[in-house]
Amino acid sequence: MKKFYLTIALMGVFSSLFAQNLSSTEEKLITEVEKNYKETLALLEEVTNINSGSLNLEGVEAVAKVFEREFQKIGFETEWYKLPPEAKRAGHFIATRKGSKGKKVFLIGHLDTVFEKEMPFTPFTYLNDSTATGQGVNDMKGGDVMIFASLKALHDLGQLEDRTITVYFTGDEESSADEELSRRDFIDRAKAHDIALAYETTQSFGIATVARRGSSGWKLKTSGKQSHSSGVFRESVGYGAIYEAARILTEFQEELAGEQYLTFNPGQIIGGSDISYNTETGKGEALGKTNIVAREALVTGDLRFLGEEQKEKARVKMQAIVDRHLNQTDAEITFEDGLPSMIPTEGNYALAETLSELSVEMGLGEVKPGDPGSRGAGDISFVADYLDCLDGLGASGNGAHAPGETINMKEYPELIKRSTLFLYRLTR
Repeated sequence: MKKFYLTIALMGVFSSLFAQNLSSTEEKLITEVEKNYKETLALLEEVTNINSGSLNLEGVEAVAKVFEREFQKIGFETEWYKLPPEAKRAGHFIATRKGSKGKKVFLIGHLDTVFEKEMPFTPFTYLNDSTATGQGVNDMKGGDVMIFASLKALHDLGQLEDRTITVYFTGDEESSADEELSRRDFIDRAKAHDIALAYETTQSFGIATVARRGSSGWKLKTSGKQSHSSGVFRESVGYGAIYEAARILTEFQEELAGEQYLTFNPGQIIGGSDISYNTETGKGEALGKTNIVAREALVTGDLRFLGEEQKEKARVKMQAIVDRHLNQTDAEITFEDGLPSMIPTEGNYALAETLSELSVEMGLGEVKPGDPGSRGAGDISFVADYLDCLDGLGASGNGAHAPGETINMKEYPELIKRSTLFLYRLTR
């Protein structure tokens, strides 16, 4: 650990040599982040060591209680927005300060992870002096703690007085409940602000997310005439449900693949003489024999897009393919909306430019807007039509959503410092 803290101290000295254009207040804020850093790491370890898979309602609320404790210490009013039982999700943590000066900023994180209770648990652990691991340490408890650490430094120096800041940590980002149940309050509160910033995992120290693709689901059901396999392809028997599903998937690939920002993935397929599927668990079963022409098939998949126009055009093309039908078969496709997309706007690019200018002044290098098609959907997409937005401001690391997920502890303190000064400048 001595080596670790020495590395951080040297980074602080290195950065300060280049921070020629920072104000005296900004320099003091950097010092404050460094002073609080040991406590910041303790908070990161504490929340990482609480399992908060999306379906672990008690765990998600337990993480919220930790943040409730900490945000109350720095003058925020806190609230637990409990979701109704039918949502089958815990709820959301909200912390607010209200004022009349500067831009009103809406800060977004999430409490839940993809790691449910039945999965092997990985506690917060240092792998070396620059890397740590743990469940959700990068996606996105590292980002949540960054938000708190930045606001604490600003609070400690009196820079949040008479400012409007809302922190909104959702409890079901990784596995969302119905939008009307789970995101209506989130959207309504965001509309009262000028800027939304999300602290999802950063793609790179020098990249900011100005756009995110949306995601939606689709379900394809096909049917055929169950018969002896020796008659397959004959006029009276036809092709069966599995061949019809295969035809449709092949034509999806041939006619839609290659369009910029558009992807469509069949994630599961079941077929046979009789099938069953549980939409809650995603588990399916099929009964069939090699000498029976399949009577039923089911395919589930996702569709990712940039903008509602692209989504709707893709759905029209997919529907037309489904409607063609092989002999003696039938098919239907249904679409389900998920997360909307975050379109790259002039306001988003302007925020990225502001961040880049600050980063250069801090001696941390330029920040460039990321490829609009490089990231999937996130909570910020729900409010992207109403506010200037920027995402990818959180921790750096590797292996999100996988065992052994890591956080880059060498970059972490510098990201917190940059975040702190970014919020300072935006709220002036």
